[in-house]
Amino acid sequence: MKQSEIKNLSAAELQEQLSQLKKTYTDLKNAHAISPIQNPLQLRTLRRSVARLHTELTKRELQ
Repeated sequence: MKQSEIKNLSAAELQEQLSQLKKTYTDLKNAHAISPIQNPLQLRTLRRSVARLHTELTKRELQ
């Protein structure tokens, strides 16, 4: 998810996306631990997307 897309979401949508991406990341990480996945770069992409969403939520709380 790009930063420009994240800025357009509401706080509730950010929370929803964050929970979905965290679940997807956890599932993919567990699948990768059992047997290697086709594209391990997906893990990095998901982890960074989670961080972007969390950063945006924190930034909005501080304002």
